[in-house]
Amino acid sequence: MRLTKSTDIALRIAMRLAVLDDTGDAPTTREVASAVDVPYTHAAKVVSKLQHLGAVEARRGRGGGLTLTTAGRTGSLGRLVRELEGVGDVVGCEDDPPCPLRGGCLLRGALRTAQEAFFASLDPLSIADLVDKPTGPLLLTLTTRPPD
Repeated sequence: MRLTKSTDIALRIAMRLAVLDDTGDAPTTREVASAVDVPYTHAAKVVSKLQHLGAVEARRGRGGGLTLTTAGRTGSLGRLVRELEGVGDVVGCEDDPPCPLRGGCLLRGALRTAQEAFFASLDPLSIADLVDKPTGPLLLTLTTRPPD
């Protein structure tokens, strides 16, 4: 199974925010995008989704910036990834054209079971768990590039 690029970006942003929360720094979306090396437009969409899910708080203006909420920091990683990925099958049985085997194929069910096992393996973890050593200190070394 492969996560969407959007989910990958969301997890990197959440991890970056988790280590910066410990320093009291509230970076902007542009700064976080630069630090995790993703385009600003992608990061802005992902931050909006994380905000909608209650994982990130965004404050505008002077003294504003992004912070990871308690739910974002300690909530289930499996739940977060499920929400980011959305509901869907691993394979496109109902795509256009639909698979001719869909009426009697066991692959769809087997892949759905495997997908749920993947998510279930992430359930006991949190973003806080992901930023333990050695990842947390590495995340703190990431610097933002000057704006283009």
